[in-house]
Amino acid sequence: MTFSILARDEETGRIGGAAATGSLCVGGWVLRGDSRLGMSASQGSAPSTLWGEDVLAALGNGRTAAEAVAEITAADPGRAHRQLAALDLAGGAAAFTGTGSIPACGSRQGAGVIVAGNLLSDKTVLDAALQGFETSDAPFPERLLAALDAGHGAGSDSRGLLSAALLVLGDDMAPLSLRVDLARKPLKRLRKLYRRSQTPPYADWLDVVPTRNAPHRSPKG
Repeated sequence: MTFSILARDEETGRIGGAAATGSLCVGGWVLRGDSRLGMSASQGSAPSTLWGEDVLAALGNGRTAAEAVAEITAADPGRAHRQLAALDLAGGAAAFTGTGSIPACGSRQGAGVIVAGNLLSDKTVLDAALQGFETSDAPFPERLLAALDAGHGAGSDSRGLLSAALLVLGDDMAPLSLRVDLARKPLKRLRKLYRRSQTPPYADWLDVVPTRNAPHRSPKG
């Protein structure tokens, strides 16, 4: 009941994901990530947050995205009602769509990017979201937002949208985790929140908090 995108930015090595749905709290339900491992998007009519966490554990044990998805979905007898996408740090991506997923449903994949969705108005939503990301020349987080905008413009979740989320991770940055959990126009609210996060005083504060590459960073003086 969601459409989502996971991607790796070839220029910076950062990874990110974005998702939108006609239900509540899509960020908390769908997106998981670790800058040392990769990303996951777990969704569906009976989504398993455990799947998303298990993807990261499998990637940490040396599995590729494709191996992690195959291993995790095969072990769950309830998989017909779930959907899973994964992205590893090499840009490898994979997805699973259960046979009981509500149509329109499926996934699309490009170089270092994967889009998945279910309960869509049409499968063209997937194509539009992928194209929206691949044709944008904006900074990486905005390319993820462009994917959501394009998917919504092509038909979106068949119920319309109530929540949206953005997650961007990198060893050289503080996590960017933005969520709109209930709104009439969540994509507009999410983009407004993103813009606010990139301007002072919040953006200035991000320059002094710890990152994986600088775990002891703090304000000078």
